[in-house]
Amino acid sequence: MAAQTKRSFCRFCHASCAMLVDVEDDKVVAVRGDKEDHLFTGYTCIKGRQLTDMHNLPDRMITSKIRQPDGTFKDIATADALALAGAQMKKMVAEHGPHSIAVYCGTNAFQNSAVLGTSYAFAQGIGSRNWYTSVTVDQPAKVFTTARYGMWMGGGNAFTESDVAMFVGNNPIVSHYSGGMPTSSPSRGLRDAKDRGLKVIVADPRVSDMGRLADVYLPVKPGEDPALLAGMLNVIFAEKLYDQNFVAAHVDGVAELEAAVKPMTPEVAAQRAGVDKDELIRAARMFAGANKGRVVTGTGPEMAGNGTLTEYLVASLNILCARFNQEGEKVSAPMVFNPLSGAPKMAQVAPPTPMFGEGFPKSRIRGLGHLGKEMPCNVLADEILTPGEGQVKALISIGGNPEIAFPDQQKVRRALDECELFIQIDPWMSASAKRADIILAPSMCLEREDINNVSDAFTEEAYAHYTEAMVPAPGDTMDEYEMLWWLAKHMGIEMNYPGGPVSMEECPDKATVLDLITEGSLLKPSKAKADAAALDRKGAAITYDELHPVVGPADPDSENRFDLNAGAMPSELFDYAANDPAKDGFDFRLISRRSKHRYNSNGHPFPKLVEKMPTNPAFINPDDMAKAGISDGAIIEITSPTASIFGMAKADEKVRPGVISMSHAFGDSEAGKDDVMTKGGSTNRLIVDDDHLDPITGQAIQSAIPVRVSAA
Repeated sequence: MAAQTKRSFCRFCHASCAMLVDVEDDKVVAVRGDKEDHLFTGYTCIKGRQLTDMHNLPDRMITSKIRQPDGTFKDIATADALALAGAQMKKMVAEHGPHSIAVYCGTNAFQNSAVLGTSYAFAQGIGSRNWYTSVTVDQPAKVFTTARYGMWMGGGNAFTESDVAMFVGNNPIVSHYSGGMPTSSPSRGLRDAKDRGLKVIVADPRVSDMGRLADVYLPVKPGEDPALLAGMLNVIFAEKLYDQNFVAAHVDGVAELEAAVKPMTPEVAAQRAGVDKDELIRAARMFAGANKGRVVTGTGPEMAGNGTLTEYLVASLNILCARFNQEGEKVSAPMVFNPLSGAPKMAQVAPPTPMFGEGFPKSRIRGLGHLGKEMPCNVLADEILTPGEGQVKALISIGGNPEIAFPDQQKVRRALDECELFIQIDPWMSASAKRADIILAPSMCLEREDINNVSDAFTEEAYAHYTEAMVPAPGDTMDEYEMLWWLAKHMGIEMNYPGGPVSMEECPDKATVLDLITEGSLLKPSKAKADAAALDRKGAAITYDELHPVVGPADPDSENRFDLNAGAMPSELFDYAANDPAKDGFDFRLISRRSKHRYNSNGHPFPKLVEKMPTNPAFINPDDMAKAGISDGAIIEITSPTASIFGMAKADEKVRPGVISMSHAFGDSEAGKDDVMTKGGSTNRLIVDDDHLDPITGQAIQSAIPVRVSAA
């Protein structure tokens, strides 16, 4: 068959970069950026350019497998595996109740546009409270706690119209979905923005790609983001730099916040945060003095032990400085496929939206409960290991790798081993797949239909991309949403989506399911599919300018206001000093970082990425290495109050003294000194999931981990 070039988009990470895919004999032979796509203009990253290997590597699993009594795996037809698993789970529900079944959706589950909606419908059909996603591993406070202070119905300022942008612990140039910038060609987008006058403030313990381009760079100590942010608020209050008209019209709790940050003078805050006092003041004035802009965070500050407090202070900065779209302005992120995109966009505060607390389902563990629709991941291991009513007996893991993503690695490994039925949907023999009873082989991104609903949140146009499958799925693989449908059928349960129930007689096609999932959105996926098929450039993205919402006037009768004195805030600032995780003898702080060559646990099987980054380097300031007598490239032991891992020391003057910087979600529970250069150390082995927890989200400290370092 002659080679063909087709249009699609990448699904290695959340950015959804437009791509051209060369196909020959029903096989992907090459991928590259689509230069004719006006948003991405040919941009792809090194990870996305591995899609050819991702689909074609010999060790990809294209047949499902089942564990034998001796611990080995043998092939099993996917249909048979689903029937067997469905029958076993049906029996579990009958004997132990609906909460005995749990579903986890990891990073890669987000790349399949039907999985989150279908897995939730599956859990709801069973009646289980145990639905989990990777959101609660890294950024739960951003999603589930900021709404308590109030949300602006017109949305926040667009990056492309901003005069200032502040990034706290995130690096959008590498981690494209970390917030604050459009995901399309972030380096070019930042360069263009600076050319038009954008001022950039970066707070990070290391000089990241963003830090190198900052107008103000603040090398904040790991875990001390609240001090920095409170110090900026102190300056803004003292100099009356906030938007006084907006605050008077829309904000309550201002006096309480001002009192809480009053002790955090620039001198006190700068010392606690480890930054220069004058630079802290300059950052506060630069942010507050601009007309438009936003403060945004990444995973690092939330994983560093004060996530809810940090996000509260970020929200306070944005609220006090009125960083929102006003009447007559276009919404900054139309999110055409989001079910909420069709909701009214108005220049006012939205009605209160509870996301946790009273009335939400509770876990049996540590008094934690649902955050929105999901249970926090930090209770899952204990839900499996703790006997009694409601014990999780079966776990379905989709697109994730809990063994190396969750905190408290040894406990997670034990839970996966002891779970009566652990089903891992995985194209690779990952660390978690090795623990599974059944491994289901999924089709991969270029073998299925999808919409770009993940990148919607950071796309500043009404930009819609519906992709067809580029090639047939090989072997005995199946789309994950179909697997869930078959499991539901074998269990005899119904599945209901926001748009209504789905037939349980015949598995529905992808467009039908996507329409049901996105009910209420600006654009039906089935229309985007039909429109893309009719284009001269078949399969290209379409910008629906006519659908782009404009912020309407406020309801004159609305009495909703922001409340900066909600819940435990801002009084938690007074307890902040007592929550310092410092430990005697553990003088370093290990922070998480993003890599150009991995996306969480995704990327480890691909030869070109392994060649670029075969291990998980421990980046350390050269002065610290010299004091410890550690040479560049040496193997070191990194010890926390809980455990030890090994890493290869890598000198990096961009890392502040006293800090070690390593990637999250590397290696596995068997990685040690002898294979550190091929597996890399797994930082989640250093932490536990039941100490120094965020009281609302249950999130454990996964960055700013107290450690000591020695030669191995």
